[in-house]
Amino acid sequence: MNAEIITIGDEILIGQIVDTNSAWMATELNAIGVQVVQITTIGDSPAQLVDALNESKKRADIVLITGGLGPTKDDRTKKVLCEYFNSKLVMHQKTLDHIIDFFNRRGMGVNQLNKNQAMVPECSEALFNPVGTAPGMWFEEQGKVFVSMPGVPFEMKRIMIDHVIPRLSERSGRGKIVHKTVHVIGIPESMLADKLENFENNLPEFIHLAYLPSPGQIRLRFSAFGNDEALLKNEVERQLEMLHSIIPEAIFGYDDTSLPAELGKLLLARKETVATAESCTGGMMAHLITSVPGSSGWYKGSVVAYANEVKTGVLKVSERALIDFGAVSEAVVMQMAKGVRESLNTTWGIATSGIAGPDGGTPEKPVGTIWMALAGPDGVKAEKFTFSKDRERNIIRSSLTALNLLRLELIG
Repeated sequence: MNAEIITIGDEILIGQIVDTNSAWMATELNAIGVQVVQITTIGDSPAQLVDALNESKKRADIVLITGGLGPTKDDRTKKVLCEYFNSKLVMHQKTLDHIIDFFNRRGMGVNQLNKNQAMVPECSEALFNPVGTAPGMWFEEQGKVFVSMPGVPFEMKRIMIDHVIPRLSERSGRGKIVHKTVHVIGIPESMLADKLENFENNLPEFIHLAYLPSPGQIRLRFSAFGNDEALLKNEVERQLEMLHSIIPEAIFGYDDTSLPAELGKLLLARKETVATAESCTGGMMAHLITSVPGSSGWYKGSVVAYANEVKTGVLKVSERALIDFGAVSEAVVMQMAKGVRESLNTTWGIATSGIAGPDGGTPEKPVGTIWMALAGPDGVKAEKFTFSKDRERNIIRSSLTALNLLRLELIG
């Protein structure tokens, strides 16, 4: 079985909000053996929705629609669906009772717009929404399933979990999809593809490999398709073992993890701590680390030494080094790493100093020149990298690369 997702909302098309619903829905559908063949985003136009429905039912068995079910005039999905399926609106009593109770408990009156939320096309089955006022709607026509749900993420997820996933799971017993994501760092995409060319060419036909690059790292997603889930999982694991033998140092984790999370596991196992000194990365390393729950157990803090006065005054970088070599240099970044380690009394200190861009570069030190240093029990080491001219990408990539220096040190 395959599915198409249609998201509705001008706010998505103009970039006001990001469509996170589709990503979540696709993950849940894949887990029950339903493959998403297309995701379509349209504006709040009835004509666009009709066109999208006509096209989607040509290529998909299941069409999932989110958005346009609010009480205001710009939310017209329900009316369009009612006309599309040649039906009329009727009251769903369970939803009406829920709406009245919902507002009464908050000491608010219920107006007609609120009550209209309980109206659903007669040809549909209302899917009760216990966390909102708009129910989902399940339609079936000519062997196709159409489901309309609110665009509010927590409401959509509740309806999917309570109603949609269980029903579709029963229908999709013919096939399974197994996904496994491998996180890779330290190898550019083109070089990684070259290293893995023979590996890819020898993958079984039922396993697909996708490259999902982002600044500083790459996700490799293995997707296995078939009927025997146990067999699929075993074969994917076998391929992962082969992959690990090709790029062992570049793989830092699997599935829903992050580089800082994996680094934290290594430090906790060794009962060690780390602190960061950041110039060009401006606190991004600290942000990535503190996004990990429990990072206080292994991370002491950061000094964002953007100005030279902070480098000398807080991190004890010598003025002579700044004069002789400049802030973006091996000498300075090594002193920054040593200084933050000593100041915050940690096992390790990581430092970054560079030219993130878009300006500030010179022929000797072009934009994208980044020095990184790692200070530890056995001394200090530094390494220079040259990245792109894009400021945001340089900041993220530098932060991840610097954290990876410590990971590589810890794994030997």
